[in-house]
Amino acid sequence: MVSLNPIHIVKHWMFPERLVCAHCDIPCGIYDPHLAQIAAHTVVRMSTLINGLEKPGADATQDQSAIYVHKISRMTNVKEHHAELVKQELRILWADYFKPEHIEQFPDLHDTFWKAMKEASEAKVHRNLEAANGLRDAVTKVAEIFWKSKGASPVRKPSRQTSGGELVYPE
Repeated sequence: MVSLNPIHIVKHWMFPERLVCAHCDIPCGIYDPHLAQIAAHTVVRMSTLINGLEKPGADATQDQSAIYVHKISRMTNVKEHHAELVKQELRILWADYFKPEHIEQFPDLHDTFWKAMKEASEAKVHRNLEAANGLRDAVTKVAEIFWKSKGASPVRKPSRQTSGGELVYPE
């Protein structure tokens, strides 16, 4: 409901509301690399599906060509979305969770994150499986460092996903 109170009118004119999103800069203290791992596995899976998609031949009907374009567009969209999700989750860990004492404990921390972010960009832009697997491996390394920083022993377990590979859990 719109207020006709002059004070509210001036306040909203001077200080308009705007949508703000964050995780979460309170800070909430809830951090976990699991979402980044799952997103990286999704990038691998989408890359595999895209590479396995049979391109319609010269004699393909218009419907067959349209189905191909539709499938590859959807898979590419999902792959790119999840590569960006990896980057978002890694940025949260890198900027909000890790502190100077972690850099002392893990001297290659910045380089590890930088390489993981570059792998995410590479996997997002290209459709080769090598880039996607490189992303998954880089995120796995970040997950291991994360759990070590919390005093846990990281354990690699088979992902049991169609993307293969492993997931890192705390023991």
